[in-house]
Amino acid sequence: MPRAGGGDPVVTLPGFLRQHTVTVEPLLGTSPTGTVYGAPVEVRGLLRQSTRLVRNPAGEEVTSSSTFYAPLDTVAPARSRVTLPGGRTTTVIASVPQDGGKLPVPSHLEVQLQ
Repeated sequence: MPRAGGGDPVVTLPGFLRQHTVTVEPLLGTSPTGTVYGAPVEVRGLLRQSTRLVRNPAGEEVTSSSTFYAPLDTVAPARSRVTLPGGRTTTVIASVPQDGGKLPVPSHLEVQLQ
């Protein structure tokens, strides 16, 4: 896939790394009746279950129980709902784009999960 404005192609997350499928319901906002999510979308990527400290969008340190590496065009803003392969539902802490630029590494979205 070429970059906007031409140039070198984007190296995306290769198929052999997309071992897991999660369901993402992107956060749309809130209403008087509660949180509003978009339609559920199945996303293939790589799930790494490991506890670590990360920063949420407010800059606070929080504990992440797992990280999902998804294609760069995945829509999963903070507070989106994610259902993992085993059926556990969790929440996005933050989504961090990892753009490999001109390096031969895969560009992807790092989705940090509670």
